[in-house]
Amino acid sequence: MELQQPFLQEAGQGPGVVCLHANASTSGQWRGLLERLSPRFRVLAPDSYGAGRGPAWPGARHTLRSEVELMEPVFARAGTPHFLVGHSYGGAIAMLAAALHPGRVRAVAVYEPTLFALVDAQGGPPNGVDGIRQVAHAAGAAAAAGDTATAARLFIDFWMGAGSWDATPPGRKPAIAQSVANVGGWWRALANEPTPLATFAAIEAPVLYLCGGRSPRSARAVAQVLAPALPNARVVEFEPLGHMGPITHPALVNAEIEQFLEENRGK
Repeated sequence: MELQQPFLQEAGQGPGVVCLHANASTSGQWRGLLERLSPRFRVLAPDSYGAGRGPAWPGARHTLRSEVELMEPVFARAGTPHFLVGHSYGGAIAMLAAALHPGRVRAVAVYEPTLFALVDAQGGPPNGVDGIRQVAHAAGAAAAAGDTATAARLFIDFWMGAGSWDATPPGRKPAIAQSVANVGGWWRALANEPTPLATFAAIEAPVLYLCGGRSPRSARAVAQVLAPALPNARVVEFEPLGHMGPITHPALVNAEIEQFLEENRGK
């Protein structure tokens, strides 16, 4: 079967860097990083399923590996070896891509990858991802009933804090609500991903694991399981930031990513 071609923003020349966005976002979230890196790197920022100008959501058959497969043409275009950068859901895609195809990855920079299945694999509920589990189920039910505004409120307020949806500019709400219609599928992809922790622990490439000091427990629970298992990881916590740090404070986060990529440019 022919691979779909995701919409792609691309700029620059040099080592390839693939940037994968969060849920309820698009490739546009990496515009600042693209501009920052393009004088020295070839930066590729695609839209995932159901996001921006990406392919339509594939429905019940969708898995996290579906996202990796969608990005195969982008990975090929980036060359081997290439860098991976990801935030939240995009971070989960980046980590899975690195775990499944370690030989083609130079280094990985992620901000709170949401690989919730790794927490459940350590012991079922109640556990550290119960918060997002409850929100995902409630938001998924609202979206299935056609109430995407309620689904978006639940999802955005969980990750960004109470009142964040109300504070969102009205012009941005329709696109976010439309993307959050897929929240149930996002949760299933992340909660049911079968790749064991041992496979991620076999990633030898350098990993920059970025965290927010004010992030929800669900994100921190993944970090507590995944980060110590990675043999070549550096953990950096931005104490004043939350889970959406790459969007709310892009200059701060992008500077850390840029430094990491430069350090590993020749590896």
